[in-house]
Amino acid sequence: MREYIKIDRLDNVLVAIRDLPKGLVIEADGDRIELLDDIKGGHKIALRDISQGENIIKYGYPIGQAKVDILKGQWVHTHNTITNLKGTIDYKYSPKLVQIAKRDGLTTFQGYRRKNGDVGIRNELVIVPTVGCINGIGEMMLNSFKAEVNPQDLDDIRVYKHNYGCSQLGDDLENTRRILIDIVKHPNIGGALVIGLGCENNVIEEFIEHMGDYDESRIKFLKTQRVADEIEEGVKLLREIYEEIRYDQREEIPISELKIGLKCGGSDGFSGITANPLLGEFSDYLIGHGGTSILTEVPEMFGAETILMERAESEEVFKDIVKLINDFKQYFLDHKQPIYENPSPGNKEGGITTLEDKSLGCTQKGGKSKVVDVLQYGDVARKKGLNLLNAPGNDLVSSTALGAAGCHMVLFSTGRGTPFGSFIPTLKVSTNSKLYDLKPHWIDFNAGSLLEDKTMDELLGDFIKFVIDVASGKLTRNEVNGFKEIAIFKTGVTL
Repeated sequence: MREYIKIDRLDNVLVAIRDLPKGLVIEADGDRIELLDDIKGGHKIALRDISQGENIIKYGYPIGQAKVDILKGQWVHTHNTITNLKGTIDYKYSPKLVQIAKRDGLTTFQGYRRKNGDVGIRNELVIVPTVGCINGIGEMMLNSFKAEVNPQDLDDIRVYKHNYGCSQLGDDLENTRRILIDIVKHPNIGGALVIGLGCENNVIEEFIEHMGDYDESRIKFLKTQRVADEIEEGVKLLREIYEEIRYDQREEIPISELKIGLKCGGSDGFSGITANPLLGEFSDYLIGHGGTSILTEVPEMFGAETILMERAESEEVFKDIVKLINDFKQYFLDHKQPIYENPSPGNKEGGITTLEDKSLGCTQKGGKSKVVDVLQYGDVARKKGLNLLNAPGNDLVSSTALGAAGCHMVLFSTGRGTPFGSFIPTLKVSTNSKLYDLKPHWIDFNAGSLLEDKTMDELLGDFIKFVIDVASGKLTRNEVNGFKEIAIFKTGVTL
């Protein structure tokens, strides 16, 4: 294994690939460098002397500045580096668009074609409560129903519990309703039973009104306060939905119909070197074949947002990106929180030093494609190509938002590891082989081999096949483990 990597020719730091001891002499850029500190894998080494106030360059961009003089061979991290980010920024549209070529490879998968023309990659029957106080009722219905049917007839049967739907006002109530409607109408969901209590803010009548067109044979409603035995009535409706959807069959579908969410969590110093670039290559591959990808985690665009703005396909989209960034900064300010209080402790332990460091790695998941649209929280994607979605960095909230936007699955890169899953398949890609070997029951695919024996083209071919297999029915680790949850973004007052 190599000892270090220099990501861009302009960089003044190296990234250690494995733990390196103090005193080790390495050769880089024709120079011999003696390490003045122990350096953990994923952490940065000064390639040359860096003066106080001088920019630290990684990925070819500044990730902050030296807050003291840093000597060649020293460890570069939070103790001697500070962010350059502060306040708000005036942005100007300076497009730098790249034409994404169609690349040879797999072009179809086996999916479910719905009556309205939408496509799903799973055929699931779900119970969706409109309010959190009947989560237990949903669980009882689920258990009674599953005892009398063959669960193998469907890809999953599940209740999606949450804590909201009552005592909410304004945007909070609207967000809850929109996300739950998006889940109920998601093409991975073959059928759904929506259960309400009867006295909550998120009343079923308004829920139905906001649904728009839907298949009444596959989506049914029950207000539990109105019936004597809500379990019996619920199971009866579930039987009706089950008989409608149990015979659905997969058919060949072009990958132009795929919508893929791009997400990272528990990032480390390798995220922007292995897994995130791999996701970016896949995103470009999919878009080259007419498909759709969606990038979110707005706070983790701060510091790299101008790169995305340069890729806006029009000035109108550019203005939407500016609004996306500035509105999220204002959200922090409204709550009297620092805009740039990121990365997390786990990120720092893994080698990420500043928000610029994190963001420049995170945004690589979007590849090089132009940005065609900006979606607000709860919106469903309208345009094929790379979309940006308004949602926070929180893993479960943002992954739920990606599913609600119409994504069939989430490609989730991680260097620290996480077992969770959203209501759509959540495919974990490790940034390093150590994590992949340690947590095979969490991780689906290893991008760490890019640091060892694989080229990007070789690994991309393997990854394309893996994603197509998942789209065609192969279960992700979160599905095998039964880890499937939803979380809704809360921004306002609770009564």
